[in-house]
Amino acid sequence: MSEPEKLTKSKDVIAYLTEQFPECFSIKGDAKPLKIGIFEDLAKRLENDDKVSKTRLRTALRHYTNSWRYLHSIKAGSQRVDLDGKSVEAVTEEHQQHAQETLKESKAKVAEKNKASAKANAKKAPAKKKAEGAGKPKSKPTKKANKPEVKLADVELNNLSVGQQVQVKAGNTPMSATILELDKDDVQVQLQNGLTMKVKADKIFLRA
Repeated sequence: MSEPEKLTKSKDVIAYLTEQFPECFSIKGDAKPLKIGIFEDLAKRLENDDKVSKTRLRTALRHYTNSWRYLHSIKAGSQRVDLDGKSVEAVTEEHQQHAQETLKESKAKVAEKNKASAKANAKKAPAKKKAEGAGKPKSKPTKKANKPEVKLADVELNNLSVGQQVQVKAGNTPMSATILELDKDDVQVQLQNGLTMKVKADKIFLRA
């Protein structure tokens, strides 16, 4: 015969305890306050049960008694039960107060966790939107019509005069300009955009 599978999750252990002790444990409806020290009773009853270890049993029992459903059941005067569902003692006011404080703290922790989670999701949303936008293909820029290439001709400085229209090559593209002043090897010009600049004579050309 194969060995029974060990129960490792508290949820499964609680479901198993509900099957074994239906008058004591439940997973739906109102929970019953448990006898103080019921773990020792459980350990004794299940000592030969290979499905549940003492460690898992203790963890599951703690999970069960810390649940909101169970804490709501701890009310002064209500009866605690043993594994067979028999009343053994009444819940004291002290135990009720402790249960209410535990319930309040538990709810506060969950609310804080939900608040932090919502805040984190709000931060992720813009980043996600940005990432989604990044995946979209970018529209290709429309090609600009190629400007006709301007053919330039060298010119001697002594052939230039103030007011003459010339081409200034300050970068890769020649620009139209008007000569304002001639000073030895320097020529002061005014570009079409109104900007004035001084350039060397070797930067001045005429249209070919």
